[in-house]
Amino acid sequence: MPADASPPPVRPGSAAAWRAAIRPQSLPVAVSPVLAGAALGWQRGGAFDAAPALAVLAAALLVQVVTNLQNDVGYAARGGDAPGGTAPRRIGLPRATAMGWLSARAVRGAVVVVSVLATAIGLWLLVQRGWPVLLIGVSSLAAALAYMGGPRPIAYTPFGELTVFVFFGLIAVMGTDWVLTGTVGAATAVAAVALGALAAAALAVNNQRDVAHDAGVGRRTFAVTFGAAAGQRLYTGLLLAPFALTPVIAWLAGPTPRHALPLLLPGLLAPAAWRLQRDFRQCTPGLAFNAVLFRTFRLELMFAALLAAGAMLARG
Repeated sequence: MPADASPPPVRPGSAAAWRAAIRPQSLPVAVSPVLAGAALGWQRGGAFDAAPALAVLAAALLVQVVTNLQNDVGYAARGGDAPGGTAPRRIGLPRATAMGWLSARAVRGAVVVVSVLATAIGLWLLVQRGWPVLLIGVSSLAAALAYMGGPRPIAYTPFGELTVFVFFGLIAVMGTDWVLTGTVGAATAVAAVALGALAAAALAVNNQRDVAHDAGVGRRTFAVTFGAAAGQRLYTGLLLAPFALTPVIAWLAGPTPRHALPLLLPGLLAPAAWRLQRDFRQCTPGLAFNAVLFRTFRLELMFAALLAAGAMLARG
């Protein structure tokens, strides 16, 4: 909808209220690393086990949903969206708990249910693949809960982008490859850095958009701590670095130039990434940042999809 339009009315407890809390727009952050890790693992080893792959994807999506739900209820509990405060109004998408569309008890109950589901999938993968799955699962779920939970949430520190980089990049991509193949390829490790950078770039948009509000409510995000100019440089670096790494991924994954060539497919998105970072730098404060955020989500998903397509072509 237009940047200056008001959101449509939402009935408390409705499906629309739960969509606002779950934030399906952010789910590409969970899908992209699994897609890339699975494709690169198959390209290297030639074997693909569908059941563990689907289980990893489901677990990744559930962990992202836990993060979003905990973010929704945790931010409201800390008074970040409380009306009548002295801080500038938050510009981001509405939070269901703060808007009164869902009760805090209902959202916390959903956090427990989704965490149990993610744990059940993790236990099945633990039986199938061994104890490292436990380390991956426990750390990922703990980070999801700690992002806006506990006495000092990660979201109130300058380490939000770093946390996303680690868990939705390094751990998600390499963990997927390891679960499916038992090893982690060098190309997968570099791809994990690329996907983690794109995921962290999306959070950088969030923090840049709400820098004035965050400073007023005591959040010390990267943009608040180091300034908006540093936030711009961070976003640009995170967005463009994956395209510098694409030739490295191709070189490590392709045994011959002919096999490596398809893995350069993500490079086709470099002009779109350049335009995106330019639009980010020129974006006026306000709701216009949301369009940049959604474009960043799409760019990451398209990068992962083209990388996966390249891996399949290289294998063929």
